[in-house]
Amino acid sequence: MPSPSFMANKKKILILGTAYPFRGGLAAYNERLAEELQQTDEVEIWTFTIQYPKLFFPGKSQFSDDPPPKHLRIKRMINSVNPLNWLITGRKIRQWKPDIIITKYWLPIMGPSLGSLLRLGKRKDTRVIAILDNVVPHEKRPGDVPFTRYFLKPVDAFIAMSQSVLNDLRMFEKHKPASLIPHPIYDNYGPIISKTAARQQLKLDPAKKYILFFGFIRQYKGLDLLLKAMADERMKQLDVHAIVAGEYYEDAAPYQELLARLQLGDRVLMHTDFIPNEAVKNYFCAADLVVQPYKSATQSGISQIAYHFEKPMVVTKVGGLVEMVPDGIVGFQAEPDPGSIASAIEKYYKENREADMVAAVQEEKKQYSWSRLANEIYKLAETKNH
Repeated sequence: MPSPSFMANKKKILILGTAYPFRGGLAAYNERLAEELQQTDEVEIWTFTIQYPKLFFPGKSQFSDDPPPKHLRIKRMINSVNPLNWLITGRKIRQWKPDIIITKYWLPIMGPSLGSLLRLGKRKDTRVIAILDNVVPHEKRPGDVPFTRYFLKPVDAFIAMSQSVLNDLRMFEKHKPASLIPHPIYDNYGPIISKTAARQQLKLDPAKKYILFFGFIRQYKGLDLLLKAMADERMKQLDVHAIVAGEYYEDAAPYQELLARLQLGDRVLMHTDFIPNEAVKNYFCAADLVVQPYKSATQSGISQIAYHFEKPMVVTKVGGLVEMVPDGIVGFQAEPDPGSIASAIEKYYKENREADMVAAVQEEKKQYSWSRLANEIYKLAETKNH
């Protein structure tokens, strides 16, 4: 825990990064963290005027249709591609005099803007904490390494959400303080509702077996592996149905071709519009099992939504997913191939594991609290580099 003297004075904390009116997991994370920190301190989020130029954004819209979050101070200040804006905003950060600046790092393309803001906005007594989603990105691009180095240099301490990310960090930065704190639970999508009520909302058969693939559809997330697993004869015999809930962030044609070629028919339900926050609970609560068939991963916010809604999981043995889902306890681990994924799903249903795995999820989720993350931020902010 931080020292009493550090905690005694109310701090000014600035979170730089994605927030309303932008949508998605990054915004949800920053907003939920702000809620936690402002229980004791003054917190503002400075988000983007332009986050991704339209040319680089793969989805339909970057913006939320939800109402703005209540009781949060969110200002649109950052243009991610305009160096003049970085200069102006950096000066405004200095003038605001934050004690702690927190920023997430998820893509090297954000390195120039965020790295510049930290350099320009940081005062002598300001501590900068970076929460790392990725250090080495899933999809490699020119500039990744220099952009990442540029971002990391002005940061005082780091929080990695998986061991694989912490290992990646140490390839770049060997000496600065860094902690491993798993992704807290996303508890901002409303309460758990009954499976019956959720299936009524989605107009699903109350008696069938449903598994859920949730989130943006990108190549590394392995939806193609799940579709091939759904064509496995064992899935047909068990009459397992899959719900795919999430927006395409790449060309839909290969997946549509796969659905047709494998003749999956009505056993795969494609809900490929963006899922608004208030509807998330319907998808998770309707499912028996959440499946993450990723080909590569660091950690996944999807696991943390599943924990909140107390759903067992099948995850592939990549990156930090295996750290989040103890095998045979809260779910099953599989190899990133269709046969192994199908075997894990079959085992869940044939061994009738729902009741004991739900109980294990309820116990395991207790360690993923936002207060634990907040306490670690305060602790790192008090640590001085040597």
